[in-house]
Amino acid sequence: MAKQTKNNNEKRERENDREEQIIEKLVNVRRVTKVVKGGKTMRFSALVVVGDGKGRVGYATGKAREVPDAVKKAVDKAKRSMIRVPLREGRTLHHDVRARCGAGIVVLRSAPAGTGVIAGGPMRAVFEALGIHDIVSKSNGTNNYHNMVRATFDALQSVSSPKVIAAKLGKKISDVLVRRDGQIAEGSIQ
Repeated sequence: MAKQTKNNNEKRERENDREEQIIEKLVNVRRVTKVVKGGKTMRFSALVVVGDGKGRVGYATGKAREVPDAVKKAVDKAKRSMIRVPLREGRTLHHDVRARCGAGIVVLRSAPAGTGVIAGGPMRAVFEALGIHDIVSKSNGTNNYHNMVRATFDALQSVSSPKVIAAKLGKKISDVLVRRDGQIAEGSIQ
């Protein structure tokens, strides 16, 4: 019995450590109203991005009568929907990617060390929660927060590491890699 209690306590401590490392970014809060027979009911909608700063990130919206309750709901939902994104050297993407959601189009480009996060608004929150240190991004079309975050997540989900691509093709990693100056890596198939 004492052994089981000790294991449960250790498990709770590990979960608390994981939750302490979570980065929460509030992207947008807006007041929404619903017209009903007795008048209007006011509520708040919050868009939140959470991440661990090491390649996992998630987003969600929450609605409640008070702002803190809406944020808490969104954070809990976002923690359950986190995705893993492969990062090169733990600081940038492996390759350039483009995605679209509604009228929002985002272009994400990997960048050399020291570039920093060049992104605006909601995309910056996603990259900071994800733990990306060097990236260049551009958003075209709408500046709607929800569509920009969704398009950014669609782009991040389509990022693949050279290891995964090599496994799919049945080749070595060196056969898949291309040097940054445009030359094909040594020993690769032409």
